[in-house]
Amino acid sequence: MERNPVLLVHGLYDTVAKFKELSTYLDQLGWSVHSINLQPNDGSAPLNDLAKQVANYVDRTFESGQMIDLLGFSMGGLVTRYYLQRLGGVERVKRYITISAPNNGTLTAYSLLLKGIVQMRMNSIFLEDLNQDHDQYLSQLQVTNLWTPYDLMILPAHSSKMGIGREISVPVAVHAWMPSDRRVMEIVASALSDSLESV
Repeated sequence: MERNPVLLVHGLYDTVAKFKELSTYLDQLGWSVHSINLQPNDGSAPLNDLAKQVANYVDRTFESGQMIDLLGFSMGGLVTRYYLQRLGGVERVKRYITISAPNNGTLTAYSLLLKGIVQMRMNSIFLEDLNQDHDQYLSQLQVTNLWTPYDLMILPAHSSKMGIGREISVPVAVHAWMPSDRRVMEIVASALSDSLESV
């Protein structure tokens, strides 16, 4: 089985520490796991600016011919989508996994006027742009999208759905627990090893 390096991209207010359990789990299974601290992580910067940090990290860390697999959690799902759809990331990525990303916006984004948070509102210019042609770009990848129906950060919870690839509902009680939930980690590993049907 081909094992690409895996890059994990965190969400709002998070750091690479959010992926401690997932990184350890994947590492023990034989993957080379990487993660990046987005700066700032508080929603004050536009998500497209954070996506440039992802692009720069990929260019600096991996050889030009090296394909990678990419995972974005929460806000990181939108950051990685911008990287894939607008910064040429589809040329570098084979498998793409999102976990509880506000792919169609979230009501909680109306609480603050920070640039990155406003972009996560329903029908924002940012999301309208990404969603107009996401199938054109993301259909080139092996996409797995995980979400929980109990999400109180992504409201409504089904806003995480993209309508592309494999969409899997995992009944995790709290948004923040998703990346470290054992069921989610097992699905991620199966998606990365192209054996998702066995989950």
